[in-house]
Amino acid sequence: MHRKVEHRALAIAGYVEPWTGSTGRRSLCLSSDRAIETVRIVRLDRDGAPAMDWPVRPLAAVAHRAFPQGAWAEISGHQRLGEVQRLGFELLLTRNTGRRVLLDAGSFSLLVDGGELLLRSGETEAALAVVPTQQWLRVVLDWPGGELSVDTLDDFRPFYCSGPFEAPAPVRLVLCSDAAETLPTLNCRLGRLVLTGAAGEARWVFPTLFAVEPLVDAGVSLTLHGNPTFCVTSARWDGSVLDARLAPEHYDAVHFHDTDMAGLDWPESFEVGVPAAAESGVYAFEVRAGAVTERLPFFVAPPAGTRPPLLFVVPTSTYLAYADEYLPPHLYEWIGTDRGHEFARDNQLRSLYDYHSDGSGVSLVSTRKPKATLRDDYRYPLCGDPHNLPVDLHFLRFCAREGITIDVATDADLHQQGVGLLRRYRGIVTGSHPEYLSVGMEQAYRDYLAQGGNLAYLGGNGFAAAVAYRDDLMELRRGPTQSGRTWDGPLAEMGLALSNEPGGYLRDRGRGEYRLVGVGIALMGFTRALPFTRTEAGNGATFAWLFEGVPETFGDGGIVLGGAAGYEVDAMSRHLGSPHDMVVLATASGFPPSYVDDPGKWHEAGEAERQAQRRADMCFWQHPGGGRLFCASSVSFLGALPGPDESTAVGRLTANLLRHFSK
Repeated sequence: MHRKVEHRALAIAGYVEPWTGSTGRRSLCLSSDRAIETVRIVRLDRDGAPAMDWPVRPLAAVAHRAFPQGAWAEISGHQRLGEVQRLGFELLLTRNTGRRVLLDAGSFSLLVDGGELLLRSGETEAALAVVPTQQWLRVVLDWPGGELSVDTLDDFRPFYCSGPFEAPAPVRLVLCSDAAETLPTLNCRLGRLVLTGAAGEARWVFPTLFAVEPLVDAGVSLTLHGNPTFCVTSARWDGSVLDARLAPEHYDAVHFHDTDMAGLDWPESFEVGVPAAAESGVYAFEVRAGAVTERLPFFVAPPAGTRPPLLFVVPTSTYLAYADEYLPPHLYEWIGTDRGHEFARDNQLRSLYDYHSDGSGVSLVSTRKPKATLRDDYRYPLCGDPHNLPVDLHFLRFCAREGITIDVATDADLHQQGVGLLRRYRGIVTGSHPEYLSVGMEQAYRDYLAQGGNLAYLGGNGFAAAVAYRDDLMELRRGPTQSGRTWDGPLAEMGLALSNEPGGYLRDRGRGEYRLVGVGIALMGFTRALPFTRTEAGNGATFAWLFEGVPETFGDGGIVLGGAAGYEVDAMSRHLGSPHDMVVLATASGFPPSYVDDPGKWHEAGEAERQAQRRADMCFWQHPGGGRLFCASSVSFLGALPGPDESTAVGRLTANLLRHFSK
């Protein structure tokens, strides 16, 4: 359905295209319920967000926009088959509330209301059948015979009904929505479709790979709108396979949700040309309307030519996964607020941490949408402190004050360029929460370390789960997590539709955090963070260069939970693949019970081992190929860096590390 943007919480909303990449043209697509007064470009990774002298040119007038929400299908060109005689398709209804449209044929409609299937023709409605949910059915509409039949495809739960079907020939064929998109779309799965006419027949079988273009058979097109979910189990799935590549006929279905969203195509409101000589970094369109100012970020990759020794990889995959998180109040207690989350709730937006209205998980996100929680002044409501972008900006501003020159690229840049991007630098630095990455990105980090590069992992809960990219889309599949923090996905549906690679945790594939950086998440909590205390190795002469000016215990303050070890923290695990010669430099322990451990981990020695794992391990490892690895092992670590006119031990340690990795 089409929704008008609700601007109660956020008067100015929009997106930048492209939001990552090299210099050149950037456009801003806006919606607002008030007049825009000024637009300029500012640099977010510098104190005070200084304005840039890049001319911003107005394009289309800013208006109060609408956006389509929900997935549906449309058959076009059916006239090529002659007079329509039969339409058949496989259907699995999931959870729906209120009236929904199963088929809009122009001359009549099939409706679903409370499980009842209704025929509406003109102003007349007739009940046809009460159909079951969560069960594969075969629906057949037969015009010459004047019959509608619904038959189960599940022998264990038999169901069959049929009845007279008196309706004129279809003018159009729209499935799972009304053609005008005024009602919420139908939550369901569709399988094999067959359309028979007097002059021929068209058949459609859904591929396991996400389809961008219409599916065409016999010159008739089946177009899917709203980015439904491909690569889901169909009526043929019998539990014998868990990988769509082995038996694609078991996965030839598509799941439609009323909260699905494709990338938006709002008119471009403003444009700017990023100069070829511009420094890489984090910039924003700063838009002002009266007393309201919003900054919409974008990222500029390094230009060609001379490079500094360090590169910061912005974790845009994590940014996209969290963008517009709904955070339903019955599951999460807010101790603060943020206008971005309020905007997401008001507009029924979803992140990759959320679930659709039928209870299935959200797995696909586009960059072409408002990312209302991606702001430099963002505060995470579950802890009231900065998270993601503002924490990473805190680090980049620190580097600028310290005179540490560092290039900026994004996950998207790394996915496209691979290890070739990393090889240009002596040291690579991560953001505070690089949780998600493609397999290609993970391989690039592996190759870089093995070939003698230096990697500073300055975050926590990093390198954990696989994502796939295509154009403006990013996909994340989850399996049975047991965490309660996010939705649980079926084991049989962990394959990524954008690539057909396995999704889920990389560690389940012999990759991921422990194999790459030697540590993985140990605890998560939103109460006060703790300081680190140096170990015997951390006090030794080998690491005197790192801890110069740093006391025994350090990191007892910061903008994220008030300490250097918190939010999500990592620890080593030899059992899960940490290198045998990895050195623990400092630890944080004594976390309160509000910090929960990973319920998916098995502790061989029982409770004693579980308690011993309730810690954060700051580590160092020398790769046999010559590369060096430092792990801060905490999402809140970068938040413990000093602000302007401040000095902290974490700041001294970080400056020591970056200068050492620059050599």
